[in-house]
Amino acid sequence: MVLGLWRFLGAVFAAVLFLHGSFSSAEAMPPRTYSFMRNATSAPPVSYYDYIVIGGGTAGCPLAATLSQNASVLLLERGGSPYGNPNITELEAFGAALSDLSPSSPSQRFISEDGVINARGRVLGGGSCLNAGFYSRAAPEYVRDVGWDGKLVNESYTWVERLVAFEPEIRQWQSAVRDGLVEIGVVPNNGFTYDHISGTKVGGTIFDRLGRRHTAADLLEYANPKGITVLLYASVHKILFRRKGMPRPMAHGVTFRDSTGAKHRAYLRQGPKNEIVVSAGALGSPQLLMLSGLGPKAHLQAHNISLVVDQPMVGQGMSDNPMNAVFIPSPNPVEVSLIQVVGITQFGSFIEAASGENFAGGSSTKDYGMFSPKIGQLSTVPPKQRTPEALAKAIEDMNSLDKAAFQGGFILEKITGPMSTGHLELRSRNLKENPSVTFNYFQDPEDLRKCVEGISTIERVIDSKAFATFKYDSMSFESLLNLTLSAPVNLLPRHRNTTTSIEQFCKDSVMTIWHYHGGCQVGMVVDSEYRVLGVDALRVIDGSTFNHSPGTNPQATVMMLGRYMGVKILNERLASEAS
Repeated sequence: MVLGLWRFLGAVFAAVLFLHGSFSSAEAMPPRTYSFMRNATSAPPVSYYDYIVIGGGTAGCPLAATLSQNASVLLLERGGSPYGNPNITELEAFGAALSDLSPSSPSQRFISEDGVINARGRVLGGGSCLNAGFYSRAAPEYVRDVGWDGKLVNESYTWVERLVAFEPEIRQWQSAVRDGLVEIGVVPNNGFTYDHISGTKVGGTIFDRLGRRHTAADLLEYANPKGITVLLYASVHKILFRRKGMPRPMAHGVTFRDSTGAKHRAYLRQGPKNEIVVSAGALGSPQLLMLSGLGPKAHLQAHNISLVVDQPMVGQGMSDNPMNAVFIPSPNPVEVSLIQVVGITQFGSFIEAASGENFAGGSSTKDYGMFSPKIGQLSTVPPKQRTPEALAKAIEDMNSLDKAAFQGGFILEKITGPMSTGHLELRSRNLKENPSVTFNYFQDPEDLRKCVEGISTIERVIDSKAFATFKYDSMSFESLLNLTLSAPVNLLPRHRNTTTSIEQFCKDSVMTIWHYHGGCQVGMVVDSEYRVLGVDALRVIDGSTFNHSPGTNPQATVMMLGRYMGVKILNERLASEAS
């Protein structure tokens, strides 16, 4: 084996994580269009609706579809349509969208102040158009602690699953990991289920058996065509508030620009239950609130933003579940498998795995998604030294990789919670510029303890009888850690004791699994019904409201939340009209 080949395994790994499903073939999904979906350039200068939903992402699409059943809804999405774009819809093309750094890309890259490279969605359907596809519900305890109605939660999950969730096909590598987890005591074996149950299980996926991705945008099939308008390439720059003669500020409209830069305004119609809902994601929602005058007074004043409400908690409580992984080269060929099995441990870590000759999904591509040097992902090179020449050399080296570099796979662990939190701040008043975000990975010792135990669990799975076919007996666990650390997974510096200290390994090899959340948390920025504190007619409904990430993967719960709150809001409206 040539160790130089492993330099780009971090790039390989990112593609693995996003592709949570394994299918034998892929067919291009025919372009879909909705009669109510159009480019924002066709929007009138001024329009009026009962509800305005900002962000057509994982929560915004099911929310808008539900509200349209009994009201007029405007859904504003800053990106384009996922339909007809094979880089989104086709499993084999995965990675191309993440490598696209153009202004029209469905993916927008950002790097946290911690040095970990990350991404956010910029497309109808949001992160569900880019993510790993793994589908799993939140734990019943999570639902209870948040205070949701359990019956409506289950109905809402089922509503989502009718259109976007599937059972994956399990083959040798995933079977070995599953059996290894059970062998070492991550029990019971719960088989295939969407439910969050302690033990080992096969989860769902949003990729169907033909390798086609189904996203939150598909949930717009439920919409009433006469009750909804979806505008693409519509960037909302500000929420407008009415203050004169009001006991407190009331949201009553938004300003947005289309792709030509033309300015439009949309207002709420007169009505006591009409509202604006922000569903722009964990970065976009707190950013837009701040740009609209809701946030820490001193911070807004520093950016010359007129204050509407001094809300110091906007942008606070930002968290990203740290993920760490170990690469295991295999003496035997392994199938291309994407994350399908999960071990839900008692100590607060989730164990998952992926494998295959080409983690990028297609045999003809060497574009490794978010960790590709094509997008500047070079952890061993400081950011200021990531020159075009350095990137060109990295791409050349990547293209010359031998197939031996891909015979094997990863076993990873992601911790629950997490307990560590950070914050988000504006860099400027430019909506298109990513805000500054710090997650403070492993700041809380409890998070580090969970990671250490998770890595130790991975070692036991590798040493299990069930997994013996896929490991070299001559390779120690320390050598596997060294192999893993040769990959460019982040921008953090390395330490000499990394492979002798599991704690240091966790800190040095930390990556994201794209489950960041917070910034508009319940009890801090919004109340239990997701109404923004201190103002009227404004809610935030998306992952920015979470205090902790739900389940093994949040997308099922974010889609559920959009449907759940849509039903509750409509019920409030009907009750008001009847009284």
